Amino acid sequence: MRLNNAKSNVSANNIKEFVDWILNIGNDRIGLNENGECVVEIPHDLLIEATKTPLLSLVNFVYPNLLTDMTCPGYFEDGAILCPITESVEQVNDFILSLLSAKEITYLSSDTPCQSYEDREIEGEWFTSEFLNEIKCSRIPNHDLHLKIGVPIMLLRNIDQANGLCNGTRLQVIDLKKNVICATILTRSNIGDKIFISRMNLIPLYAGMPFKFQRRQFPVGYFFAMTINRNQCQSLTKVGLYLPCLVFTHRQLYIDISRVRTKEDYIF
Repeated sequence: MRLNNAKSNVSANNIKEFVDWILNIGNDRIGLNENGECVVEIPHDLLIEATKTPLLSLVNFVYPNLLTDMTCPGYFEDGAILCPITESVEQVNDFILSLLSAKEITYLSSDTPCQSYEDREIEGEWFTSEFLNEIKCSRIPNHDLHLKIGVPIMLLRNIDQANGLCNGTRLQVIDLKKNVICATILTRSNIGDKIFISRMNLIPLYAGMPFKFQRRQFPVGYFFAMTINRNQCQSLTKVGLYLPCLVFTHRQLYIDISRVRTKEDYIF
């Protein structure tokens, strides 16, 4: 597909090198050692040049003219910054949120242990509100959700599948009330429709957690940045990869670098 999009022999050769590099990572042809580890060399032209503010440069690449153009139709449809872990995603999202001058509204969740775990003597002492509030899980909003008018958000649960309000639907905040978030749909069906989102009871479905708890919060998260795994099955026109830590597997890196259509749409 990338080769078919080439406009000249020079661009075709460059695209072929890019495709071969992607396929070598995806097909394990990258020199794994006996421990299954390797160092992947990133092409120089895909890296951000030396700068004192690399994260800002990454944001400017993926979201050019963010402060002036973020309200334009289609601005947030096809770009994203991808990270290997949730902590890195939060770092990027908090950084971008700090760049916006709009008033910040904080929504706090109500966290309670599920009934089947409340009666255990030892665990009953642990399940204080403070303990549950500190828990951060993938695909569930944090206890303190900070939002501003104009920021892009993503649904974390299916709300109304018939009307396109599914897990992963992208929206943009247009108003923030005490008990409801008003937003417009950016992707999938019904683009441009205004919807109202209320709080839901959310239970993390993380197999590694030895107990279950319920968080009542708005079922949304930012999508300035998202985890690599969250971005599977999506094609994007512009992607930035933020790597303050190592990716878990070469397959995870392959998922990330195979999201875009051309080499020029990608940067580390």
